[in-house]
Amino acid sequence: MELRRFAYFVAVAEEGNITRAAGRLHVAQPGVSAQLRRLERELGAELLDRSGRGIRLTEAGAAVLPYARAALAAAEGARLAVEELTGLLRGRVAVATVTSHTADLPGLLADFHRRHPAVEITLSEGASDTLVDGVRTGRLDAAVVSVGAEIPGDLAYEVVDDQPIVAAVAPGHPLAASTGVTPAGLLDHPLICLPPGTGVRARLDEACAAAGVSPRIALEAGDPSVVAELAARGLGTAVLPGIYADTHASRLWTLPITTEDGAELRGRLAFVWRAGGPTGPAGRALVRRAREHLRAGTGTA
Repeated sequence: MELRRFAYFVAVAEEGNITRAAGRLHVAQPGVSAQLRRLERELGAELLDRSGRGIRLTEAGAAVLPYARAALAAAEGARLAVEELTGLLRGRVAVATVTSHTADLPGLLADFHRRHPAVEITLSEGASDTLVDGVRTGRLDAAVVSVGAEIPGDLAYEVVDDQPIVAAVAPGHPLAASTGVTPAGLLDHPLICLPPGTGVRARLDEACAAAGVSPRIALEAGDPSVVAELAARGLGTAVLPGIYADTHASRLWTLPITTEDGAELRGRLAFVWRAGGPTGPAGRALVRRAREHLRAGTGTA
């Protein structure tokens, strides 16, 4: 039996009309009718009742329909399997990450390369908002980005890290005796922060906007370690992920930043991809492997 005859039969069954089915299939109506007659002869039973104004399934047609659909689905599955294989043999993946991250992205990519050595991998860095746009438009297959409490619904994700965003000052700074600070409490102090577009900056701006205040940014640096070093040298109050303040613990006093309702300001890193999945086989394979790493807690988590 030819698969195209099953395809014609399913189309006619769903449309209830041979003319509409032919239009859907982009095939001439006589060709559809001829192939359906051949299918009926092969099966030894009429599948369609043509006696009325429309086309209806006979009892035999109703019995055959699920098998015809299953045969078409199996053929499509085989086609996709081959497409996945050939795509992984000559495919490419584009991944990006924010500068400040704790994800073992090199470990994930090395593992992926061992499994799929013919796939070309590209890796770039950028601000979270730029990377999210790249994933949405398909320029990137996936990215590690900083996200807020709400993650856009058109993105799927796995959380990589969740940690506090803190204020850090040198000994002797007016805040050095404090145990915590609010966004409003930062107003009297020049801030050292990551630039706009980064997750930490976005979380700070959101908290300040909610408190009705505007942060006074004196210095910006794209590397959290540089932000911490500037604060350690007494140039202002650093706002950065807690892990980077911890690396300068002997030279910095760290304070949690809390919102007006007492909630601790936090930042999350997430591995994100389009909710519908990357378009290419290699991208889909990378996302599957990344999720396995994250859920096993062995790589990027």
